[in-house]
Amino acid sequence: MDQIKHHLEEIKRRLDDAAKAASRDPAGIRLVAVTKTVGLEGLQAAVAAGQRLFGENYVQEAKTKIAALGPDLTWHFIGHLQSNKARLAVELFDLIHSVDRLSLAVALEQAAARLGKVQEILLQVNLAGEESKSGTAPENAEALLRDISRLPHLKVLGLMTMPPWFDEPERVRPYFRELRQLRDRLRRLQLVEGDLPELSMGMTGDFEVAVAEGATLVRIGTAIFGRRTR
Repeated sequence: MDQIKHHLEEIKRRLDDAAKAASRDPAGIRLVAVTKTVGLEGLQAAVAAGQRLFGENYVQEAKTKIAALGPDLTWHFIGHLQSNKARLAVELFDLIHSVDRLSLAVALEQAAARLGKVQEILLQVNLAGEESKSGTAPENAEALLRDISRLPHLKVLGLMTMPPWFDEPERVRPYFRELRQLRDRLRRLQLVEGDLPELSMGMTGDFEVAVAEGATLVRIGTAIFGRRTR
């Protein structure tokens, strides 16, 4: 488990270096440690090493881990969310990265209203139009944001994307740049309270490029916990 501590220290060093190279404040970039399929021992090692922000892809898996690790951590939902899991997601997660359709937003609104909570969310955008990935089309993002802006128990903080995978990080840069530019256009419309500060983009193989293009949340699992076994 010392290996996880070492990996976290290395990732944070690289994040700091990437931020400084982009003339950004490293404090403006948060590491979301992705714990999909990671066992409790690995999670506990990360917590012991000082990590406090975690991302999960499955609601039920997260429920077990959150119950085991206690209330002092921050949890983000980063996977595809089914509307019938909206209530549990609102109960468990501080931020939901993957809102990509109005029907899901309405389900989250209803769940948050019942709990007396304002649920913070990101809009997921499918920039490449990949059928295998969720996300609203970029040309539909404004309409979706307008519709969600009318839901009082949801607060949109920004955008998220999962671009195509390339073995050369520089090939991903145009997608990260496009997400930032889309966020900037939406920001100028002033449809929601706040200035859409968050950009969730960048993973193990390309997070430094994402930081250069404005990422505020980077989602890293493999470089911390190793390759998934399932």
